[in-house]
Amino acid sequence: MSGIYIHIPFCKQACHYCDFHFSTSMKKKDEMVLALAKEIQMRKSESDNKQVETIYFGGGTPSVLTAEEIDFLIAAVYNNYDVTENPEITLEANPDDLSSERILELSKSKINRLSIGIQSFFEDDLKMMNRAHNSAEAQKCLEEATRYFDNISVDLIYGVPGTSNDKWKQNIEKALSFGIPHISSYALTVEPKTALKKLIDTGKVAEPSDEVAQEHFVILVETLQANGFIHYELSNFGKENYFSKNNSAYWLGKKYIGIGPSAHSYDGISRSWNIANNSLYIKSIDTDKLPNEVEILTDSDRYNEYIMTGLRTIWGVSLGRIKREFGQSYLDYLMKQAQKFLDDDLVCIENDILKPTKKGKFLTDGIASDLFILN
Repeated sequence: MSGIYIHIPFCKQACHYCDFHFSTSMKKKDEMVLALAKEIQMRKSESDNKQVETIYFGGGTPSVLTAEEIDFLIAAVYNNYDVTENPEITLEANPDDLSSERILELSKSKINRLSIGIQSFFEDDLKMMNRAHNSAEAQKCLEEATRYFDNISVDLIYGVPGTSNDKWKQNIEKALSFGIPHISSYALTVEPKTALKKLIDTGKVAEPSDEVAQEHFVILVETLQANGFIHYELSNFGKENYFSKNNSAYWLGKKYIGIGPSAHSYDGISRSWNIANNSLYIKSIDTDKLPNEVEILTDSDRYNEYIMTGLRTIWGVSLGRIKREFGQSYLDYLMKQAQKFLDDDLVCIENDILKPTKKGKFLTDGIASDLFILN
């Protein structure tokens, strides 16, 4: 088994663009931590006695947990699973939670990787996004974190309305100035029922431009590759030996268990997801019931997932694997659907691997959807 993902469904405040499951009320935090530990114990049989290679605290904002709560949940994993000798243990954190004292405290725990939600080093961007931190906190936390942690990832958002190419370059260069070995960067997207959607609909914020986002993406790729980063997944860039083991496992189709409200799990045959409601999640766990739904994946589902994840990574889609796992008819379908993208130089085939070209990378998700088999 690859890893365990633990969803911490709490945030100090709601970012305008976010549609993940979380609560800004901390009233149920103590109950939630106990429920998470209990779910970890309840699901130990799902590991099939395979070693856990990664533990990932996502959210929400996992850095709202105390050091004691983090240690308690890590201990629950160690007490119920066979954990490899040197697991990757990641904590997603926001700059406003990473004081000098907190970073020192975390460095003494089993956490060995920080994923820090910077998003931007510019004050106007942070205010538009409704981030809980400011630019000074972003820079100060990186100065401190790099003193104690070697394995650090920074999140940046591109395609922000009003952001010039030069301003975006400054964001990237500022991140690079701290010597961090991994950057995750995502286009600003407008999700339904978010504050950002309402701000755009009421004319208070301009709608993000696909053309600007594409220009920013090209700048991002070229700048990071020039600085020794490997573009190993559409939104992820890492120095050698600093790829996210947790996220790479998702893209490579490894099994994982998702703990907490709204968390997803995958065992190679089925997917399951927990209820996205904190109170109902806690109540269900208290009564020894897993509050999840399960979907058995068809061959078409598994094919579609492999196409989506494969095209997003440097590992691409193996035509040999398509034939072995799904049969000649699937391979024939894939090649027929891919032909127009091959003709337009948006994808290519190298060593029996289908992958996007430099020209096609920004369009990867759209290309993948055209290669799907619709059930």
